[in-house]
Amino acid sequence: MALVTAAFAGTTGLAVGNAQVPLTGPPPGTAAWRADRSLGVHLPDPAATTPTGTARFFGTLDDSEREKLAERHPGVVGNLDGAPLDLRYQANRRALLDSRAQQQKQAASRELPVRDRQRARERITRYSELLAPGRRILAFDPRGRGQIAEVHGDLGTARHVSVIVPGSDIDVSTFDRTTDTYGTPSGMAKSLRQAAGGGTAVVAWAGYTTPVGIGPDAATGGLAEAGAPRLSRFVAGLRAVGRPAPTVFCHSYGSVVCGLAAPSLMTSDLVVLGSPGMRADSVSDLGTDARVWAAKDDSDWIGKVPNVRFLGLGHGEDPAGPAFGARPVPAHDAHGHTGYFAPGTASLAAFADIATGTGTADSGLQTDTDQGHTRARQEVAS
Repeated sequence: MALVTAAFAGTTGLAVGNAQVPLTGPPPGTAAWRADRSLGVHLPDPAATTPTGTARFFGTLDDSEREKLAERHPGVVGNLDGAPLDLRYQANRRALLDSRAQQQKQAASRELPVRDRQRARERITRYSELLAPGRRILAFDPRGRGQIAEVHGDLGTARHVSVIVPGSDIDVSTFDRTTDTYGTPSGMAKSLRQAAGGGTAVVAWAGYTTPVGIGPDAATGGLAEAGAPRLSRFVAGLRAVGRPAPTVFCHSYGSVVCGLAAPSLMTSDLVVLGSPGMRADSVSDLGTDARVWAAKDDSDWIGKVPNVRFLGLGHGEDPAGPAFGARPVPAHDAHGHTGYFAPGTASLAAFADIATGTGTADSGLQTDTDQGHTRARQEVAS
């Protein structure tokens, strides 16, 4: 642990992070949802019903019944994979309004310590930003550091769908921070959608507990193991409401989540970038039929992290290495660990081609000798 942690910290310059307790289980308000008999039926159990079963249940309801459930149980409906998309947007707006009202009460309470009142004021500002007109919040859970998913584009009509899975230090407060834009899921999603065109919708998904800083959480797979089933269920929910199989982009520690989710992940293409490893020795070990792509630029500090796996420490083989077997994505002009989605880079152009299935011989997905070996031309459409 000392060796791997020192390697991470020494190459990033970041402070060792605090251990995180992963948020697992059904969404907030589940107990009241389970007890609700207002429609004369048992509501689908968020912990046991599949997204397909949830979609089937909502298909039996009329508009007024659906809206009644969203109004009574916004925390459940807003996070219920398989529920109608527009209903989830509506429910999460209500959940954000309710959460903001709770924080306003805490900010005004003289019984709370100054630090807690300040934290409440910060949350008020954050929730107000998320409530801005035009934002489509597909998931929102205020518990802990907070989890969120936001849609960029029209997910209901898009011909192509992508999902961004971020790495460390991402939660409700940092989800769309203005510093290091392309290191945030929101910044990545906006950039990809602009590059891919209007027929594409991109979901920025921060739906698992990420590591904070660099430390044992980042060097081990515990948080990824907790996040992988949440990612698989989220993607299954998109499929359950008739959306096309998405392309899933996994950045940094997010690629560990994607590697563990791969066998059950309903995706057409799995793209990892700046990956420390996927807890697999090769593409075949991932147990997926999806096409697997990998990008890593020479200036990315992740390249200095040992690709080891020993007693649960480290994440294994480098997905961008030739032995792993992933399809190479050009990243020669990306900069650092968070430059892969920067406008004008070859990596972003390639990501857009992968997301839309429109790659050609001129897409940039071709021979790559950057690491001293020749890689055959790979076309997205192959």
